[in-house]
Amino acid sequence: MPKFSWHTDPVPAGLAVRQVYGFLFVPDGRLLIRLDGTKHTLPGGRPEPGEVAYVDILRREAMEEVTVDIDEPHYLGYQCVNDGISPYAQVRMAALISCAYPPAPDPDSGRTYRRLLVHPSKAGDLLAWGETGYLQATAAAEAAVEILGLPADGLPAASEL
Repeated sequence: MPKFSWHTDPVPAGLAVRQVYGFLFVPDGRLLIRLDGTKHTLPGGRPEPGEVAYVDILRREAMEEVTVDIDEPHYLGYQCVNDGISPYAQVRMAALISCAYPPAPDPDSGRTYRRLLVHPSKAGDLLAWGETGYLQATAAAEAAVEILGLPADGLPAASEL
């Protein structure tokens, strides 16, 4: 069974980055969660050939999966996945959604995902990633307030985008 650990420093040289995911916020401070059936996830995915910049990967995936444009993403850290064969990194970033478009099918899967806006404090429970997930969600919520300048209190109720 894979082991997961959360790190806020840069990804070490030689550790492959296999995925980039984003904690994406709307200006009122709520977080976008992607719904795939009953599974809650963050927008993001794998680098395509030639892609190396985390920001480019996240921008592309945000548009493909949840049809949103984002402002400049902020690096939060990475989750190291040790699968017993070849450890790899899953980068996490936080960004403000600058424009949302009507939902459309993901070019890779053909599925149209639902988009749920939630209070950031709900992310750890909804994502169900265990302790490392709570650490990531906390880092994202802190970055949303301290770096992105979003409100921490008085957020609207959950809704679909």
